[in-house]
Amino acid sequence: MSGQIEGRNPVLEALRAGRALNRLLVARGAREGSIRQVVALARERGVVVQEVDRERLDAMAQGRNHQGVIALAAAHRYHDLDDLLARAAASGEDPLLLVLDGIEDPQNLGSLLRTADAAGVHGVIIPERRAVGLTETVAKVSAGAVEYVPVARVTNIARTLDTLKARGYWVVGTHQDGRELYYEARLTGPLAVVIGSEGRGMSRLVREKCDFVVRLPMLGHVTSLNAAVAGAILVYEIRRQRSSTG
Repeated sequence: MSGQIEGRNPVLEALRAGRALNRLLVARGAREGSIRQVVALARERGVVVQEVDRERLDAMAQGRNHQGVIALAAAHRYHDLDDLLARAAASGEDPLLLVLDGIEDPQNLGSLLRTADAAGVHGVIIPERRAVGLTETVAKVSAGAVEYVPVARVTNIARTLDTLKARGYWVVGTHQDGRELYYEARLTGPLAVVIGSEGRGMSRLVREKCDFVVRLPMLGHVTSLNAAVAGAILVYEIRRQRSSTG
């Protein structure tokens, strides 16, 4: 089930039921009645709450009465992190995960999911806040890959990296200041590959959690590659190294 949920009571019930929501849109200045309860519960559940002009809600609404509240629901369900790690462990090969540190462009997330499926990545991890979720646009760009690649949504990427390291993963980050070129680094064994957000890259804390950081050679005038392109290059280098050593 996907799409949007309109009206105070439907949104409140969706929150109570634990429905995966990407964002809650509330009419600017609306604080009366049950809206306060809806907003409070959304924040408690870690849902991003955004105030918008009522005219925007009017334009988005599929029904007649949104009551100042529209929730954008996830296009597909998320997997529990433990479930994702169990699936990776049961794959019969060294686990390979993509960890996306704040990807905001649905085109990039959809492209990365498509690459993940094509290259046999065992799962993708994204943050709950300040990042795009599994929207309809992401599903469309992924060309169906969203149906096959498990995605876990976590509260804190840095803490999640600690969990992965405790489970035996090596964490490799990508940054233009990385010590090694990506094809010179040893990219074998259980790996979690961190791809930073568009523009900002990895956050400082996330970068500090990486076991090592690699860079892609940049011979032109721009300083970095598109996040989805960088992720694809690195994932296929990992596959190349694994095939040559396996």
